Amino acid sequence: MITLYVDRTRWESNLQHVTAIHPGIVPVAKGNGYGFGIETLAAKANDLGVDTLAVGTYDEIDQAHAFEGSVMVLTPWRPFETRATYDERVVHTVGRIADLRDLALKAERPRVVLELMTSMLRHGFSARGLREAGEILGGGEDSGVSVDGIALHMPMGHGSHVAEVDRLVNDVVAAELPTRRIYVSHLPDNELATLRASWSDFELRPRIGTALWLGDRGALSVKATVLDVHQVERGEVFGYRGRSAPRHGYIVVVSGGTAHGIGLEAPNANTSLKDRAAAIARGGMDAAGFVRSPFTIDGKQRLFAEPPHMQASMLFLPAGAHVPAVGDEIDVRVRYTATSFDRTVFV
Repeated sequence: MITLYVDRTRWESNLQHVTAIHPGIVPVAKGNGYGFGIETLAAKANDLGVDTLAVGTYDEIDQAHAFEGSVMVLTPWRPFETRATYDERVVHTVGRIADLRDLALKAERPRVVLELMTSMLRHGFSARGLREAGEILGGGEDSGVSVDGIALHMPMGHGSHVAEVDRLVNDVVAAELPTRRIYVSHLPDNELATLRASWSDFELRPRIGTALWLGDRGALSVKATVLDVHQVERGEVFGYRGRSAPRHGYIVVVSGGTAHGIGLEAPNANTSLKDRAAAIARGGMDAAGFVRSPFTIDGKQRLFAEPPHMQASMLFLPAGAHVPAVGDEIDVRVRYTATSFDRTVFV
């Protein structure tokens, strides 16, 4: 069993702190709910007193049913979207003129945010497209949609975003849109403060996920249950692939495999020399058949004895190390946004 343990007091203290210092915050609950599940985060968002919760896709709206306010869908609406719901609580993201026109025909004045194209080049209106949207929306009640605001999804890192946001907000002004609300993602606090001072006639509302739900990593710990322990001699064959033990030691079978996200790694930008050196080192270990696991036994990250299975992993523990007993729990390092836990325990 892979268990996420949460220090409730510390975790909730961080939630209150982040909410307090970010007026107008829109919590983001998408994907696996940052490890907690969208249902859990939706219920907790009610306690934070926020009026809007952001989810990633239309499929995730149902998982946020416990939230009592508006639900913003971050993935842009498209005409081929068959899962979309047009409940008055749902706020749709639109980034193309054709979609703006088509969406207006789907329901009685659906709520929308107009996303601008940023340097991410993911999706959104160009400055020209935004002006065209402004002309369409200038019809007021006849425009067919209700504009909740503008959305800016900025890249992470890459220096200051202030100059780019200044340019984008100028585009908003030029488009003469019927809103002064801008939802922003991935803006550091100092840049958000600078922009609020520069654009005091606009309402800047940050959409925040990681810093809110995972901001105090010390409040979280993950444990895997030991399922079996087998003593092996050098050369003894084990596992699905018939590998042989490199020396005397133990095969420790633990909960956690590819179905949980264990052993799966997202692409890495490798932007620093240290990152690249680590990648080369890992590649050398892979070539030799040795891969370091995220599981820790006796104070050290242990090697996978073979690639992880769907729901369990086999580790090699050399002789001389402390051997855990069946039923013990060991530490495991995970990416919370990419891991499925068997249970979550608040302590």
